[in-house]
Formats: sequence, C-alpha cells, structure tokens
Amino acid sequence: CFNGGRPAEDGTYSARTKHGMISVIIHEVGHNFFPMIINSDERQWTWMDEGLNTFVQFLTEKEFDRDYPSRRGSARNIREYMGGDKTRISPIMTNSESIYQFGNNAYGKPATALNILRETVMGRDLFDHAFKEYSRRWAFKHPSPADFFRTMEDASGVDLDWFWRGWFYTTDHVDIAMEDIKWMQMDSQNPDVEAAFREASDARQPEDITQLRNANGGVPQSYLEADPTLNDYYTTTGKYEVLELDRQEGQEVLDGLSEEDRTLLESGKQFYEITFRNVGGLVMPLIVEFEFEDGSRDVRHIPAEIWKMSEPTVTKVFVTEQPAVRIMLDPHMETADVDMGNNVWPPRPEPTRFEAYKGRRGYSRYGSGGENPMQRARRNAELNKSEGGE
Repeated sequence: CFNGGRPAEDGTYSARTKHGMISVIIHEVGHNFFPMIINSDERQWTWMDEGLNTFVQFLTEKEFDRDYPSRRGSARNIREYMGGDKTRISPIMTNSESIYQFGNNAYGKPATALNILRETVMGRDLFDHAFKEYSRRWAFKHPSPADFFRTMEDASGVDLDWFWRGWFYTTDHVDIAMEDIKWMQMDSQNPDVEAAFREASDARQPEDITQLRNANGGVPQSYLEADPTLNDYYTTTGKYEVLELDRQEGQEVLDGLSEEDRTLLESGKQFYEITFRNVGGLVMPLIVEFEFEDGSRDVRHIPAEIWKMSEPTVTKVFVTEQPAVRIMLDPHMETADVDMGNNVWPPRPEPTRFEAYKGRRGYSRYGSGGENPMQRARRNAELNKSEGGE
C-alpha cells in the first residue's frame, strides 16, 4: 500500500497510521469529482483538483469524527507555512511545474482558503450554495481558475476580488495586530464623581523617582515645610476639591441634555478605540472578542471591507456594557494569523515545555517509529497481569 495505512504484523497500528489510511481513502474517493467530473487541468493548475479535493476531504473528516486530526484545511495549520521564508513560497496561481513546497501550495493553502471563505467570510449557507453551483455548472466541462472565481461570485452575489487577489495571487500572510487600545468612559458631568475618578487615576501612576528619593531623606525639609508663609491658595487647597459652583454648573449641563443623551450618559457604557495594523499584508475580516469579569464574552465581526482604502491601519470604536478584562483578535484562530502574540490585550505570556533529559528510545507516541501506542498498551497489560499474579 504505497499510500500508507498498513497495520504492523501483530495487527496493531499507530494513530497516525489509522488516520492516514482514512484520509487517503476519503481523498482518493473525492477525486471521482475533482477532477474527474469537474474536469480541470491538473497539470496546469494542480490546486483546482488537489486543493478543492483536500477542502472537501477536510469537511468529510470532521463529519466522520468531530476531533479528527486533519492535517490540512484548518486555518491554524497553515500559519507556519504562510509566515515562512518568502523566497521559498510561490503564489497559488503559479504553474504546477514551477511551484515551491508542492503540498502546501497545491493542497494545504487552497483548502484553507476555501474553509476561511466558508466559515469566516461568506458563511456556510452562502458558500455551500455557490460551491455546489460551481460543481453543477462545470460538471463534465473544463473550468479554468477564472471560471471558479467568477462562478463563486456570480452564484453568491458577493464581490470576492480582494480575497482571490490576496490568497491566490500573492505570498502575503495574515498578521493583523491590535496596535493601540484606548479605553474611554463618558464624563458624568458630576464634579464629585469626576474628582474621585482623577484621584484614583493619579493613585495608579508610579511615584516619581525624584520625589520618592527626596521623601526618603534626599531633601529632609522643603522650603514650604520650613516657611509656611510661602503657602498660597494652590498649596492649601486640595487638588481634588470640588466647589459648590462646580456642582451647580455640572447640573446645568445635565439639565440641558436631551432624554436620549441623558440615558446614554447614565448607561455606564464603556468605549474602546482600537487601532489595527495590517502587518502581513493579507486583508481579512476582524473578529474581536471582549471578555468580561463575570466570564461572559461578546464577539464582534467587522467585514474585510474595513480595509477598502488600502491603509496600513484602521481604527474602530467598540461600545460594551461593562469593562473588559481581556480583548482578543481572532479568538478561534480562524483567519490564519501567523502571530497571535499581538492579538491580545493585555499581553500575556504563554508557557511552553522543554525536556531536561534525553527522550526514551524505542517509543513513539505518534507512531513514527519504534513501539506504537497499541503495542505499548498490550505490554502494559501484560506487566499488570504479571504483577497481579505475584
């Protein structure tokens, strides 16, 4: 079996062998449709049969087993390739005889692109309708890439030029960063509330190093402390003191508000002004998740058209009902963003592992060589049996 999937002589097999066999069967059955019925030219555009076939293979694998370890199709699996050395990457729309990294170029990236179209850009229902229409319209014919692109747009009524251009004609990658976040709240127009807000805000600031050292003996006594006659209104009045006149003027402002403005002012809403930077060059929708102290989440979807002016940065204001404890861009890793480190606020470190000792020899958890997990489980059962017998 040249495609793998053969068990060991004792009838055991690794998880990798099992899934490799299932995947290759699904894949080869899929070729009955792409390119045998929808008869594209695989010598000229390999992705039109291998990429589309790998995409429907991915869908089938996930219907077979919800936790199926698909190698290709999921956005997170293509990130390393797309963020790699650009001198060793070709656009998908490159003749099959001239491409680098054949598997990623003709199988993995097109499958991922279609899955992102289905899950993130168009939605399942609209994508499935357009994809079925392409298959129906071009059955027993010879479609070119332009026919596929045109049919997907024509059947869905969605302009996807930006998507085809980025994913199929360039080697750009997705890396959208949350470059700057401003958290804002509305001025309550209540001077007592605002004075308390300023005081609390100032208290959170680190103490000035010069003032700190002066207070700890660098300056035993200031001139004002030594000579009280130097004090005036500004040194004797509290920084956060509120005058009755302030309260009166604040009430006049409140009285002049419309009912709608008054309701908004008293709502306690939070405002987040987020600036996004397109670092990688590939345009994608923005999926922003706000997490709150009570554990609830609110996900906002901004279409890719927000980038229509081709600016390197865009700024968007989001309104929430309560303060956010965490904001994350692309929380489900559905856009193939290669750098998730600039997608979260506040930043947080992610732990990894390293081994202090040499690995065990002769055992492979994933079946790439040595003892497979089924054999290991049998040996463990024999060990338990022998120990129990003693």
